[in-house]
Amino acid sequence: MAKLSKNHRQALEKFDRLQEYNLEAAVKLLKELAYCKFPESVDLSFRLGVDPRHADQMVRGSVVLPHGTGKEKKVLVFCKGEKVAEANAAGADFIGDEDIIKKIEEGWVGFDAVVATPDTMKDIGKLGKYLGRRGLMPSPKTGTVTFDLVPAIAAIKAGKVDFRADKAGNLHMTVGRISFSEDQLLENLQTAIDAVVKARPPSAKGTYIKRMTVSSTMGPGVRLDRSITTAR
Repeated sequence: MAKLSKNHRQALEKFDRLQEYNLEAAVKLLKELAYCKFPESVDLSFRLGVDPRHADQMVRGSVVLPHGTGKEKKVLVFCKGEKVAEANAAGADFIGDEDIIKKIEEGWVGFDAVVATPDTMKDIGKLGKYLGRRGLMPSPKTGTVTFDLVPAIAAIKAGKVDFRADKAGNLHMTVGRISFSEDQLLENLQTAIDAVVKARPPSAKGTYIKRMTVSSTMGPGVRLDRSITTAR
């Protein structure tokens, strides 16, 4: 087990790790517990009562956070022909086809999101093992496989976050920075939680959200009151 730093141990002593807090209390506590000098990310984690090994229980979707994530995303677009000019005008950071595919196969990871036009999917299918493990493989379900590039790129730049449960039923997403105001974090958190609740598979039985935790990059996790998922 990794040895905890002095700052981390002191943070753990400031609250009850087993208590579930409402959003307002959790955000206040989160800011009190942050101790790093750099602007830590704020991450939201779920333990879901689903078995993603079954296709009909996969939890996947996307959400546009009201205040973004605090990080400017670099968008890679796979497209051809006249769509290249459209992607460029829409603010794509990287545009390519076979040349970009080769770079990714060689280990290039200088992008945060991927959008592709449908006619390029047959070519980038080979990148599944590279993009899939980072959760970046384009998908019609998240609006990242489309000929309508302008709104797709704009949404990502505005703070769109894709989410997907892993094989164990855990789901993680970044919802902002610790430097955000309390109101900004509250709005982002509630929006993200609502999106995950809405993404519940019809086949999921029993308790859907077993645990929710919010934390900063280096800080301890603060459990959230699960009743907020049914209060709206």
